[in-house]
Formats: sequence, structure tokens, C-alpha cells
Amino acid sequence: MNVLLISTYELGRQPFGLASPAAWLRQAGHAVRCLDLSRESFDPAQAEWANLVAFHVPMHTATRLAAGLVEPVRRANPRAHVCFYGLYAPVNEPWLRRLGAQTILGGEFESGLVQLANRLANAQSAQMETNASAQAEPPISLARQQFLVPDRSLLVPLDRYARLRLPDGRELVSGYTEASRGCKHRCRHCPIVPVYDGVFRVVQPEIVLEDIRRQVRAGAGHITFGDPDFFNGPRHALEIVRALHAEFPDLGYDVTIKVEHLLARAPDLAVLRDTGCRYVTTAVESLDEQVLTKLEKGHTRADFLEVIALMRRVGLPLQPTFVPFTPWTTLDSYLDLLETLAALDLDEVVAPVQLAIRLLVPAGSRLIELDEMRQILGPFDPATLAHPWSHADPRVDRLQQEIAALVENAHSRNLSRAETFACVHQAALRAVGRVAPPAALDAPRLSRAAIPFLTEPWYC
Repeated sequence: MNVLLISTYELGRQPFGLASPAAWLRQAGHAVRCLDLSRESFDPAQAEWANLVAFHVPMHTATRLAAGLVEPVRRANPRAHVCFYGLYAPVNEPWLRRLGAQTILGGEFESGLVQLANRLANAQSAQMETNASAQAEPPISLARQQFLVPDRSLLVPLDRYARLRLPDGRELVSGYTEASRGCKHRCRHCPIVPVYDGVFRVVQPEIVLEDIRRQVRAGAGHITFGDPDFFNGPRHALEIVRALHAEFPDLGYDVTIKVEHLLARAPDLAVLRDTGCRYVTTAVESLDEQVLTKLEKGHTRADFLEVIALMRRVGLPLQPTFVPFTPWTTLDSYLDLLETLAALDLDEVVAPVQLAIRLLVPAGSRLIELDEMRQILGPFDPATLAHPWSHADPRVDRLQQEIAALVENAHSRNLSRAETFACVHQAALRAVGRVAPPAALDAPRLSRAAIPFLTEPWYC
């Protein structure tokens, strides 16, 4: 069976979502090709070769891009079986099937892809019509898997992906792996919840370490752990980073950890620091207590402030992320967010795009449980892959649109994060009818050069 795995966008990373199933499919005896459209052009000849074309859709942007490729695939090969797999596949199942998807796989998808390829191969050998085959695999599988080492030999070379920029200006090739999937928590806005619903699954340590070992041989000087929360299984995580540091003492890495886990596992932060962790990403989302309660984030504004102080004592950089525009955001609360970040010397730490993000309500979101959300949500919009909503105060929506355009313009002009932040701050002040004093943002700040960051920070 000829299988073409396609990735459209994975945040500038070499796609684990292709490399992992490629290993499983090849072990099962199938011919596999991989196409990463963030680094390669779509080739109709590849689709013509394939009996099975499977799109990896781990996030919103990737899904929207992949949807536009169903028709070109169909034109190139009308008989190809089309599959969508990954986090955003099952929650968008009705829409994807209307586009032409025949199989939908979410959760732990590797075994499902192998079962699908085997089923199609058997049907082909029996001269059955594979296009019309009804799905036999579960759309969502949370089965525990014995993972295989991802096969990256079919992918674009690692050095063509995002790099880590260090304080001294050097850039390191950055690899990517996953030590776990899913999450123990059920934050109301999180896209993981409709699929995993409080479940998480670990990747065996020996598999994670071998995957990293191969990426180091390919030139990686830094590794991003893509786990939704690295401390969902803290003993598992610490076992891996201790072993990693013992083998590669100069290799750095970054992880994502919830605010509440950073506080609860404070003694373990020194272990992260001492084993090469260069920074920790944490999804703060808001500094407004009402918003944090609505989203069921599990932390408070005070917790965030405590984590900032804690991380600075430990000496471990923290990169917070936000969803600043929600139905409960006010002009004053948005301005408070900006001025709090400035007071904490975080204006050069927070990626500018984080200041423009608007709450997304995808299909299946727990946000729909809220009566107040159902009152403002429109029908699911295939163009945006979300339920549209409007703020009760039109000024907030106008400000969000202004900030988004401003951030995009600043990026195209290569403005620094501090310069972009100052522009955003001025826009927020204008929205509330205030003018910033000339020296408002001139206090000494932590230099951006002192904070490592990836060169493609467009999270969505």
C-alpha cells in the first residue's frame, strides 16, 4: 500500500506527526512518502502515486490549510483514500467528511493508520473498491501504545526548520519530540479536551531518548518537548531529562508546564534548570480573575505573580502565553494586562502575537457548556473552523483587530518586541481615551537578548 503523509503546518518544527506514523507504517510493510508543505510545494505526482493520502491536523491553522488540499488530491488521484488524523480531525469530523475525508483518526492515531492501511491493502488485493470502504477504525483512540522511534529519514532536513536564538546571537538547530500526549486537566477553552477529556498517555522513555539522539546526530543543539504539559507525569518527565543531560550535557531544551504545576513542583524546577532547560512556556491566558474562572485554568492572578518570582529565584526563564481577547475582556482589563507585563519586565519576553489572540471556540469546545457563550455564539463557520462571536462592547473587537494588524505590520518591519509592545500599549491607551506619558516605557528593562526564543513563534 502506497501511503502519502502530508503536514501543512507545525509551528516551524520538523513534523513529529509524520515521522512517528511513518515508522509504524513502514514496519507494517507499507511504502511511505512524507510531504511537509511548510517547507515543500504540493506535488500532484505524489498524490497520484498514493493509495492512501493522510493529512496530519494537530492545530487550527494546519486544518484550514489541509482542507484546501482535498480537491487538488482528488484531481490528481480520484481513487485515493483520504484520511485526516490528529487533534483537530475528530472534532471537525462532519465538516471534513463533507469535504471528502473517508477516515478520521484522533488521539493515539498511529495504530489506527496502520489498521487503515492494512484494511485498504487487503481490499485492494481482493479487488474491492477502496474509495467506498466504510471506516472500521475508532475515530478517537486513547489506547496505550508501545511507540516506535519516529522515522525522520523521509522528512526535509532538520536544519531547514525553526532555530533557537541564544542571548549571544547564535542560532541553534532546534529539534522536536513528544514525551506524552493529552492532558490530565480540562481547561474549558483547550482543544485537547474534546479528544482526550482528562486522559494523558506517555511515550516510553527509551523511544523519546532515541528520537532525540538521532536528531542530535542530524545537528540539533536544542530540543522542544511538545507535551501539552510536561509535568502531567513528573516522574516520567524528570527521568527523561536526567538521562538526556547525562548523555548530552551541552544540549538544551524547552518545555510547557501549567502555572499550578510550576507551583506544586517547585523543588523540581532546579532539576530542569540543571539538566539544560533553557526556558519554560506556560499558558497564563489572562490576568483577569473572572476570565480565569470561566476558562477553568486552575490558577489565579496571584499564582502567576508568584510563579514569576519563583522562576526568577530559580534562574529559569519563563515565557507566558495569553488569550487576551475574550467575551469578558474590557478595555481596562486589556490595558491592565499590558501595564502589568511592563511592570514585570515581560514586555520583551511575551511574543507580540500573544497580545492579539482572540478566544477561539472550535467545534466540541467546552466553552459551549456556558449559557452566556451559547447566547453569543453563531453557527459553526467552516471558513474559520470556529463558532463566531462578537463582544458586547464593539470597541473591544475593534481594538483586537487593530492590535492584530499592528503586530503583523511590526513583524513585517522587523521591529523589536519592545518597540511592538510600545505600539500596542499606545493603541490600548487611545482606546480608553488616554495618552501615554513620554517616559512611560523608558524604565530599564530585561534585554530581549538575554532571553532565548525560537525563530518562528507564531502559535495557533
